[in-house]
Amino acid sequence: MQQTREFSYNQGAWDSVRMHPTPSRLGKIMLKNITALSMSGAIALGAVFTPATAADAYFGPSNPLYAPSTLPFHAPPFDKIKDEDYQPAIEAGISEELSEIQAIAGNPAPPTFENVLVAMEKSGRLLQRARAAFSGVVQANTNPVLQKVRTEEAPKLAAHQDDIYLDPKLFARVAAVYKQRASLRLNPESLRLLEVTYDRFVRSGANLSDSDKNELKKLNEEISTLSTAFSTKLLAATKDGAYVTKDKSALAGMSDAQIAAAAQVAQSRKLEGYLIPLQNTTQQPDLASLSVRMTREALFEKSWNRAEQGDANDTRHDIARLAQLRARRAQLLGYPNHAAWKLGDQMAKTPEAALKFMDALVPGATAKAASERKDIQDVINAQKGDFTVQPWDWDFYAEQVRKAKYDLDEADLKPYFELNNVLENGVFYAANQLYGITFKERKDIPVYHPDMRVFEVSDADGKPLALFYCDYFKRDNKNGGAWMNTFVDQSKLLGTMPVVYNVANLPKPAQGEPALISFDGVTTMFHEFGHALHGMFANAMYPSLSGPAVPRDFVEFPSQFNEHWALYPSVFTHYAKHYKTGAPMPADLVAKIKKAAKFNQGYMLTELVAAAELDMQWHTLPASASVQQPDEFERQALEKTHLLLPAVPPRYRSSFFSHIWGTGYSAGYYAYLWSEMLDDDAYQWFEEHGGLTRANGDRFRQMVLSPGNTEDLAKMYAAWRGKEPSVEPMMKYRGLQESAH
Repeated sequence: MQQTREFSYNQGAWDSVRMHPTPSRLGKIMLKNITALSMSGAIALGAVFTPATAADAYFGPSNPLYAPSTLPFHAPPFDKIKDEDYQPAIEAGISEELSEIQAIAGNPAPPTFENVLVAMEKSGRLLQRARAAFSGVVQANTNPVLQKVRTEEAPKLAAHQDDIYLDPKLFARVAAVYKQRASLRLNPESLRLLEVTYDRFVRSGANLSDSDKNELKKLNEEISTLSTAFSTKLLAATKDGAYVTKDKSALAGMSDAQIAAAAQVAQSRKLEGYLIPLQNTTQQPDLASLSVRMTREALFEKSWNRAEQGDANDTRHDIARLAQLRARRAQLLGYPNHAAWKLGDQMAKTPEAALKFMDALVPGATAKAASERKDIQDVINAQKGDFTVQPWDWDFYAEQVRKAKYDLDEADLKPYFELNNVLENGVFYAANQLYGITFKERKDIPVYHPDMRVFEVSDADGKPLALFYCDYFKRDNKNGGAWMNTFVDQSKLLGTMPVVYNVANLPKPAQGEPALISFDGVTTMFHEFGHALHGMFANAMYPSLSGPAVPRDFVEFPSQFNEHWALYPSVFTHYAKHYKTGAPMPADLVAKIKKAAKFNQGYMLTELVAAAELDMQWHTLPASASVQQPDEFERQALEKTHLLLPAVPPRYRSSFFSHIWGTGYSAGYYAYLWSEMLDDDAYQWFEEHGGLTRANGDRFRQMVLSPGNTEDLAKMYAAWRGKEPSVEPMMKYRGLQESAH
């Protein structure tokens, strides 16, 4: 029942589907911005040629990505799209958008907000459409054909972004409008678009000399290629790193259902015996139940060393080179290090501010973890275990400590958390109670995998609001972790409504068995749906500012905030029902869950802070630093930050830290902690104002979720909250402070 409080709004290179005026995220989205995916189709821009000109040159009208989808909400026609359709559509989209951008840059009319900024917002429809669909599939249902496309197109897309942001004629027109901003009398959202667009050009190198621009282009291309290579290698390394055994007794402690699922996974890979696939994190869920210590150690070592086997999937050379290239790029752009470049448009503003925030968490977190470690060691000693607790022992014995302290067993909880019931009577119910929205499953909308489901979302007044897709079960060809993204972004300018999706890696049950999940799994579903709400409630004019197109240290706030409703009494009692009998969870068991809510928080916060500090240490390296040896660098970085704890490893080892090397959270993993400060502070406001009510939900929707990046986020939060955020509620909810003042 370990609450990880860390998932993802997918902002990877393949999710950075908008190549120009986007807000703060430079860089899963990550060297590129996460922004609008509007599916309205290409829009003529003055002398710009029609979509058919570029599209027909590549593949003619037979490619289903050629024209806007005719499905409800412009949803992708996955039943018609073939693997071979993506690459020609992406390349045609690049060609078409570049032509549109060149027409904007070369327009002989004086530059105006309409013929520059608005025109750019309308451009690139075909590329948006192709990348949005491809991103969803390549990350959650990939195959060698799709991986080859990603590898080949990643550097081309990086070069395409440079062609836009380093175009001197285009920047001159953007700058001319920016200089006139005081006299243009733009509305606040339009002014915000102008400011973030201009800033994006400057931060992308628009003011560099021609020779420096050429070097920057080469750096961006190599960074994109290496990041894609890292992701491809890690997916293969994670699959190959699975724990396999023919000895059923090695799995002692696992339930019959878990063992059956392990046998089924082995069979699906044409292997004898049992297979436990790896999750994306250092610790693995089954370590909490495996009673054979040798098995636990073997599984942990498989996880810890997955990408360090000295084979074709070893990532260490890639990440060392990436760190070096990023530092050089930052230097070229006028920054002391990559983190300084990345954080300039975030809420934290500087790496020093982010480090100060994290450093302040370390003493309390590690002290709490030390206390928890002592409790675990006491249990080991009492059982005559002649060993010191190691990382692979922690969860197994922590469960025993929890049983002793709180009389709570994870196995007793799972029968009350059947996945579909959690979704419809928990996640959806909470959203209905807060915001009045309703859900109806659609069987007629095509999906990219049979496990995926689609729901039409209606607003409180009955009007259509969005489409919501969910793909919850783990597959070998799916990236690790959990994330949200969009197939279509909301935009009043383009007339588009949101199409959003959640992806997770919850264990798939054996055929005919119910999908019973842990409370961690419940939390994951609430978290990712918080991201989905941010996308569904978007109410922006411009796609670049819509929904979750916000700084990374704000984007996790709506999702982590939504986790709080998982244990809210009226919501919990509505979904926590036994899958066989429908009986509600007994009151004494509910009380135990709440009493144990702060259990193991020292460990969980420490592993999270360790990963965030490790990320920042990598990305505050100056360009003058030599190429690092990853394992030694990691050891020194953790020692420097007082987080080199043998029993509490970082949540991710550098060599499989996908967030920072493959999915755009470089120098941004601290965002989970920063956003946690916001989400706990926000929940404190709800507690002070009557809890879960429609009035509170509607106010939060209107003032926080709907604006997207149309306002300054610090000012937006303070206007809603009535004051600046405080870290004290976070410390209280983590159990590191008895009360907030």
